[in-house]
Amino acid sequence: MKKKQQWTGPVFRLSILSASLAVISLGVSADELPDLGGSEHPWDVDVNYENHTAQREHVGLAKFRNTLQVEADKKVGDGWTVHSILRGSWDGVYRMNSSQYGKDAGGPITIQNTAGPNLPPAPTNAGTPLNLSQVPWGGGVNNPIATALGLPASNAFGFNLANNPNTGMRVLGDRWHQTEGGVAFGVPVRPCDVDSRGCRNFGSYGNLSESQLEAPEFNSRLDFLREVYAKKTYTVADGKEMFVKIGRQQVVWGRTDLFRVLDVINPVDYSRNNIYDELADIRIPMWIAQAEYRMGASDAMQDRNVQLIWNFDKFRPNNLGQCGSPNVILDAGCFFRGMANLWDNGGTVANFAGNGTVATDFGPHQIGIRNVNLPDWSLKNTQLGVKYEGVTKDALSFSLNLLTYRSQLPSLHAINGNGTVNPFTGGNGNIAGVAPVSNLIAFDMYFPRVNLVGGSMDFQLPSVGAAVRMEGAYTSGEEFANTARSQLYSKNNVFRSVIGIDRPTFIPFISHTSATLISAQLFWQHIFSHELYKRPLGEAGMPDWEDSFIGTLLMKAFLKNGTVSPQVIFAHDFQARATAVSPQVEWNVSNDLKLTFGANYKFANGNSHYKFDDCRSCNPYDPFTSYGAGQAVGQSYGLGGLEPLGRFRAGPIGAAFKENDIYVRVNYKF
Repeated sequence: MKKKQQWTGPVFRLSILSASLAVISLGVSADELPDLGGSEHPWDVDVNYENHTAQREHVGLAKFRNTLQVEADKKVGDGWTVHSILRGSWDGVYRMNSSQYGKDAGGPITIQNTAGPNLPPAPTNAGTPLNLSQVPWGGGVNNPIATALGLPASNAFGFNLANNPNTGMRVLGDRWHQTEGGVAFGVPVRPCDVDSRGCRNFGSYGNLSESQLEAPEFNSRLDFLREVYAKKTYTVADGKEMFVKIGRQQVVWGRTDLFRVLDVINPVDYSRNNIYDELADIRIPMWIAQAEYRMGASDAMQDRNVQLIWNFDKFRPNNLGQCGSPNVILDAGCFFRGMANLWDNGGTVANFAGNGTVATDFGPHQIGIRNVNLPDWSLKNTQLGVKYEGVTKDALSFSLNLLTYRSQLPSLHAINGNGTVNPFTGGNGNIAGVAPVSNLIAFDMYFPRVNLVGGSMDFQLPSVGAAVRMEGAYTSGEEFANTARSQLYSKNNVFRSVIGIDRPTFIPFISHTSATLISAQLFWQHIFSHELYKRPLGEAGMPDWEDSFIGTLLMKAFLKNGTVSPQVIFAHDFQARATAVSPQVEWNVSNDLKLTFGANYKFANGNSHYKFDDCRSCNPYDPFTSYGAGQAVGQSYGLGGLEPLGRFRAGPIGAAFKENDIYVRVNYKF
């Protein structure tokens, strides 16, 4: 029997030790910082330490992160001010729970083979019979298909188990669903210095060693420089001002919480705590120059300004989490790593051949992710935005926003020929005179250019004592998975909006002296020219919902003169039928010490409605992959499962519904 995770003893001692080491090695005082030519203005320094420990259902310890953050401000003369935030963290979970997230994670796996019990006995590979519903990774279960094609029965497509052994693996998606007759394959889950299979740079994640996962800020992008910028306000004619800020920073355009509509200038690090940390803590700062022309009042306006921002940093996408780490949003990082491993080394895919019933071995360069095309630095790859903001005489605040940027989420383009190996012929030629439309399920990864136009609005409703927040954004150039297209993606325009209502409300059974904050939000996403078709075996086209709605509700009280603050957050994805509930209590023990106790629970109403066309029936190699008379080359018949596209229907809540956490945070200000 597996021994239960303990919370005391070594964990407590390591917490104290890591805190002490952080303070000794990184803690600074104002007197120790460089003078920068302004000794008459001392540094204003704050040092904060946080320990975040989380216990996850089924896996044990899921986080033991110790963070030290130093904030320093200084006036340096001639009206300039320097602001900096240095942040370093160390997460001990990779060593303390190595069987789940570290060097001992994963193990040997079996792959579903739904045709197994119905197959006649056939030659075996490594002594494993084929008539099983579960076969081992690399079990040679393509033998019946190979024989039907007149190819050698053993390793017909070139998979060599010696290059991709059945160790340190998990089955794709097993953290949130069973294979259930769909496709699946093995994913290496150990840190990349322990097991390099499937490791790729997907954008500052995906190829990290154990030490880089433990201390993510200390990398080649200098992420320990959380913010370092200089700012100054110039006075110009007629009392107007020009505000300038340049350096590594966050630029916040949005007015909403949890999900982003306009707030897309900085990418987000979802590997820190999925979507459940404050955006201020998980935005990835970029090197940005901004200028803001403050025009002041006019006849119709209380205030006006125009802001120009230029993100001149090298492109960086959202960090979706490396497979094998505790937070992999949508389980996408595992899909990417597993597909990269299939391309490099080959592997076994569940329920693929035999009309989607026979687990099939593929060799290298036949299926998976081939290239990751991260944009290099160039002027055309930088990002430019402009915002006009104003306040009317009636105290209505609004903005109009324009932004051109690179998508922070990847797009997968199917490989069309391009000299890759055709597994059914052993070469890249045609079959019976028919040119292949795609190389089964094989892709290159891209990050397309996106243009955004949008706006926001804030106003008060005095009659009900509430404040209203609204945002909307229309984008062009975004790319979505689409199995109705030959390259398995399409470009679509998108409209996103959110409306939020905040109201402090006296609730007697909570408190007779202080109001409880109630904040509700509703997000809406609409994809234009959405494609979804009924095919003989199911739906094909775009797995993303044409219209998506997510609602959130925050209730936060303030007790004991504000020193105790209980709250609960609800989030519900209506299309995914998935809900997250996060209760939490903050206790300000003193001005310097704060304790937070909380939990995060997810619920999903089944997962059958997440299943979607997985392109097993896309018929790229007629006649070998045809599913019926009259099926056109490149057309899908809609055979589907939960992988790989069901994750887009499940969303960030549905794809994590088994990741229930309880946690405690300790914050101390030195």
